[in-house]
Amino acid sequence: MSQNALPTAQQLAELIRTTGAVIDPPLVKGWYAPFRETQTREGVQLRADIAYGDDERQKLDVYLPNARPDADDTHVAKGRPLLLFVHGGGFVRGDRRERANVGWRFARAGFVTVLPSYRLGPQNHWPAGAQDVAAAWAWAYANAEALGADPQRIYVAGESAGAAHVAAATLIQSLRPANVPAPRAALLVSGVYNVQLEKLARRQFGVPSPDPRNEAYFGSDFASYPAMSTVELIDSAPFPLLVTWAELDPPQMQVQAGELFARLVTQHGFDPDVAVIAGHNHLSQLEAINTVDDTLAQTLIDFMQRH
Repeated sequence: MSQNALPTAQQLAELIRTTGAVIDPPLVKGWYAPFRETQTREGVQLRADIAYGDDERQKLDVYLPNARPDADDTHVAKGRPLLLFVHGGGFVRGDRRERANVGWRFARAGFVTVLPSYRLGPQNHWPAGAQDVAAAWAWAYANAEALGADPQRIYVAGESAGAAHVAAATLIQSLRPANVPAPRAALLVSGVYNVQLEKLARRQFGVPSPDPRNEAYFGSDFASYPAMSTVELIDSAPFPLLVTWAELDPPQMQVQAGELFARLVTQHGFDPDVAVIAGHNHLSQLEAINTVDDTLAQTLIDFMQRH
């Protein structure tokens, strides 16, 4: 591959496979940067930097489909579906604008797509992220009709740390936004849901001590970790839910996805779907959206269209 040539899909697949189950944002972003620069934005209007709270991080961007929905299509007769998608970043980094490709892609698919940023550690601690998801969700519900969306068809999704926050905000009643109905569905992409397990299994998961990710957000009072682990706090009534992980996700993501699925089914009456995103690692599955590989995006779209 020459220095100026774009990598082919096969070359990207080989890079992903060879790199394996590691999380290296600069490396993976570099693979997809040329495609992100030329990604399709047609048919979408962006409304940026809308405040949903008082903190500088509490801002969101809205990606609106330009095309008017067909009035004869009962699927959109009461407004378009709305997707709230929450970025990742290990609880200590990340920004909604880094996932603009998600906004462009899902708006092109007919979803009013809302991407919020949220407060990060170590300046902010659990449950700040989930509280911000709830606040952005409440904003989306209150503004859905003005955006041409159906407030009864709000999907709440997140990836990595964003999935952890979405899981807490949707599955723990005390963190749900007041006077807002349950989501039409929640979609959790490669998240972490048991901070106690990650502390006790640092050796097996290859997590350093001290843990720069979890300790920055959950603190170092390890005795309190069970009280901050979503799997121990689920108390919501069942609703449609999708749990995914990447084929080359690190072990802790795969184990925790399985644990969350098992607990939802055996202890809480849920009937969630599961999906493995083949041929991808933790980051490539997201970077590929709206560029060269639609695997994750189509998995999420297919699930939402069924619900």
